Amino acid sequence: MALPSYSLRDPNGMYTFSSRPRPVEIRSKYREPAPEQTQRQYGNIMYDRRVVRGNTFAQHPIPRTDQSDPAKQQAFKRRAIARRQARVHLRTKSPEALQGRQHVDVQTELYLEELSNVIEATDTECQTDEFLDKPATPLFIPAKSGVDAGTQIEEGELFDFDLEVQPVLEVLVGKTIEQSLLEVMEEEELACLRTQQRIFQELRNNELAEVQRLQEQERRRREEKVLRVAQQKEALKKERETAEKIAAQAFSQQYLAGLLPSVFTSLKNHGYFYDPVEKDIEVNFLPWLMAEVNDQLKKRFVARELLDTIIYEVSQKRLEEFNRLETRQDSSDP
Repeated sequence: MALPSYSLRDPNGMYTFSSRPRPVEIRSKYREPAPEQTQRQYGNIMYDRRVVRGNTFAQHPIPRTDQSDPAKQQAFKRRAIARRQARVHLRTKSPEALQGRQHVDVQTELYLEELSNVIEATDTECQTDEFLDKPATPLFIPAKSGVDAGTQIEEGELFDFDLEVQPVLEVLVGKTIEQSLLEVMEEEELACLRTQQRIFQELRNNELAEVQRLQEQERRRREEKVLRVAQQKEALKKERETAEKIAAQAFSQQYLAGLLPSVFTSLKNHGYFYDPVEKDIEVNFLPWLMAEVNDQLKKRFVARELLDTIIYEVSQKRLEEFNRLETRQDSSDP
């Protein structure tokens, strides 16, 4: 609420202005949303938006609100503030940085720009002509007019220090106490913030540990699942191979049930199946026996030929002797 001010003009034509003292506005230390303010009462038409100045083609349109209904204006402002706060809450923000890390601004434009704290500066000099100093402007002394008058003011009639200083002291003391209370409340708020931050950090560390535990548990379950699936696949593969082998064996047995006798008979007829004793006699004993018999026969044949030769020679010798004897007898007989 604005304090009343007083302006008056004295009989001599001098204009004076006075206003009651008021305390300084208290500004909060932290940024807060703009409070709902009442409609600003313009006291100067130069700052009134309803007054058009300059070219009318670029004038700003005045919102169609009922200036005489403050309830509608308050509702409109509340809706505007609610929409602005909703946009602030819905705006996507970057997540908080992890412990020991910090966010860094990165350029995402198509063409990168070199950023530097060095400001390029150039020195330029210009020489101007010398000018004489302007002489001091004489004080304006208005012409004296009117009639001089005087009066006597006794002590305490115009200004009572004890009475006039009381509001100032009340304001100073109240401001000091209020500032002290604000500082104490700020310290308590900072302590509460530190406590909440410590509690939040502990909760965050616990949640991180729980998340790591859950991730490790999920990893172990996933690995165990993969292992179990591999084992099940291997078991199914072995079972399928065993079934295929059993089926092949049954089919081969069924197929070979009538084939084996004929095959064995054919092989036996062609001499692929034989008696090992008979085979040994035919391969080893009989050739050796024949060789021995041949050797014996050859020896007998040689012996017979030798005996025949001896008998022949002996017979020839006997024959020759008999012939000589006959010749001798014939010659002895006259």
